[in-house]
Amino acid sequence: MSRADERVLESTRVASWLRDAILDGVREPGSRLIERDLAADFGVSRVPIRDALKVLEGEGLVELRPRTWAVVREFTDHDLADLDEVREVLEPLAFRLAAQRHRREGLERLRGALEDEQTSAKAEDRVVSRRAAADFHEIVTDLADNMLLTDLMQSIRSRLRWALSQHDDLEHIAEEHVALYEAIRDRDGDRASVLAAAHIESSRRQRIEHARALHSGSITTEAAGSSR
Repeated sequence: MSRADERVLESTRVASWLRDAILDGVREPGSRLIERDLAADFGVSRVPIRDALKVLEGEGLVELRPRTWAVVREFTDHDLADLDEVREVLEPLAFRLAAQRHRREGLERLRGALEDEQTSAKAEDRVVSRRAAADFHEIVTDLADNMLLTDLMQSIRSRLRWALSQHDDLEHIAEEHVALYEAIRDRDGDRASVLAAAHIESSRRQRIEHARALHSGSITTEAAGSSR
């Protein structure tokens, strides 16, 4: 393996770990990501660290500060409103197409993600439940079988996964996914599209309630991101 290939593998590994740390709440919004510290943590040079941070900047998860450090992005209300507007267009289409075009093996993948989400929600394992919820949405995009839609959803993938992590009623979200799964299974594109639009609005309300709970101190960032 060439040095260039090793660098790509190292930067991919670092980006994957940091992405999960941000989305799971281990690295909080506003926290610093210092190249030399990350290089020491991962046992690599600063070059793959720098490459990984650029990847995460492109995904909208970090902001680079030239000649200093990167910081985990703090999403504003305006950022999230923009995301909701894009979701309102793309996701009802994705769910409609998934209902119309899914194949058996794809539906089985979707059911597997849903079962993981339900089991972990009941166990109050927030990290696993939220990851499974995000996987559910990504599998739906795969089932839609539209490359342009896939590219568009890929461009907001990390932002969407972050937004989906900002809720506390895990079982409620899982219940909404059950209804969406059943519409897809039944090949009812109209019902899937309507439910998807309602799900986005429900997710928005959950996110607002989560932010209020954090602000009031009724939950902490540690509790919000931990598995219990």
